[in-house]
Amino acid sequence: MHFLDQAKIFVKSGAGGPGAVSFRREKYIEFGGPDGGDGGKGGDIVFEAVEGLNTLIDFRYTQHFKAPRGKGGAGKQQTGAGGKNLVIKVPVGTQILSEDKEIVLADFTRAGQTKTLLEGGMGGRGNLSYKSSTNRAPRQHQPGEPGEELWVWLRLKLIADAGLVGMPNAGKSTFLNLVSNAKAKVGAYPFTTIHPKLGVVEHKGRDFVMADIPGLIAGAAEGAGIGDRFLGHVERCRVLLHLVDGTADDPVENWHVVREELDQYGAGLDGKPEIIALNKCDVLGEELAADVASEVAEATGRPVLPLSGATGAGLEAVLDKLIEALGEREEEDEDTGEDAAWRP
Repeated sequence: MHFLDQAKIFVKSGAGGPGAVSFRREKYIEFGGPDGGDGGKGGDIVFEAVEGLNTLIDFRYTQHFKAPRGKGGAGKQQTGAGGKNLVIKVPVGTQILSEDKEIVLADFTRAGQTKTLLEGGMGGRGNLSYKSSTNRAPRQHQPGEPGEELWVWLRLKLIADAGLVGMPNAGKSTFLNLVSNAKAKVGAYPFTTIHPKLGVVEHKGRDFVMADIPGLIAGAAEGAGIGDRFLGHVERCRVLLHLVDGTADDPVENWHVVREELDQYGAGLDGKPEIIALNKCDVLGEELAADVASEVAEATGRPVLPLSGATGAGLEAVLDKLIEALGEREEEDEDTGEDAAWRP
């Protein structure tokens, strides 16, 4: 399945049906009079978050959504049928933005959440409603109100518990494949990952979702490379796992580059708990790996866990640390009363 995390669509609610102009003409009824019914209400545009979707690819091929209009009124005081609401299903984590992307109109963070974005037009009044003591045979009626229309952007931010960040070719896809059911592409060249991947990790009786985003390079927050577009997918993560390539020319500088991009991007990424792991330690050897890890720890002021995504060495300690950090964030959410489904 192709991944798409942004789509622009046109939505229009249904117009109301027109009111009817009708008069009773029944046998043996001495006095007739107006009996035109009102028109029906137009259909609403409703968005619903559903499970089982993790891409907006369907909206690449279907971009116009119009709810049906209400039916017109009829004689014998019959009100027209209302137009059926048009329900648009989107993945959990989808945001609806205004056309200029400045206003968030809706944010879906859990399955089953719905939002009526546009109301259908009200049906027009039939001539029966105009009858009065001075207007016994009115011929006035109202056309239905027009529906509302809008161009909006859909933006998907994957909901995961832990987010994988790092420079290109730091071993993030290898790590995700090792610890989860994901089948991310792995290659000996930068930017092997060109769109985010999700995997479910099981460790010591605990399940959590991990997201891998494309590697970050200097200037990503201003649009360099491809990682800046996908930083939104780790906005909702509770903890970040920062993989540093131990075989790089300057692992400390690599950490600084990624850290700077996270800080510049904002959106709360700079304040999230960060676990640092020095990857590819099997290539370095035990002694050299310890020296490099010590340098990174000194520069970052945080403990650095040695790791080999290829052999699995150090994996247990990294997962233990992730479980511990996730547990601490859950306790904080409970203390502050935040919805567990919302990933700040």
